[in-house]
Amino acid sequence: MRLVIYAMFGLLIAIQYPLWLGKGGWLKVYEMERQLQAQKELNQVLTLRNTKLAGDVKDLKTGTRAIEERARAEHGMLKEGEYFVQILPGDKPIAEAKQDALAIDAQKPQ
Repeated sequence: MRLVIYAMFGLLIAIQYPLWLGKGGWLKVYEMERQLQAQKELNQVLTLRNTKLAGDVKDLKTGTRAIEERARAEHGMLKEGEYFVQILPGDKPIAEAKQDALAIDAQKPQ
């Protein structure tokens, strides 16, 4: 009788092995679903990037505004009659900066 029980238990384990660890087992399915979800997220990011790039291409082909923007940002170009003003973040508080400016103005000969 014990031999029959052990044989049935052995067969049960043998049948369960492919279900859990085999080629199409639960663990493989779980891993594939995780990879699928990661790929879907990556595809969404890349689709957004492609849409943005397609918009940039369309703007560059049809309008001058995008070309001007790139010329200003990448090459520092200005239109005729424009002035370049660069504002740097200061380490001094505003009150100290005003005092320094007044001191410089006071030192200038009139």
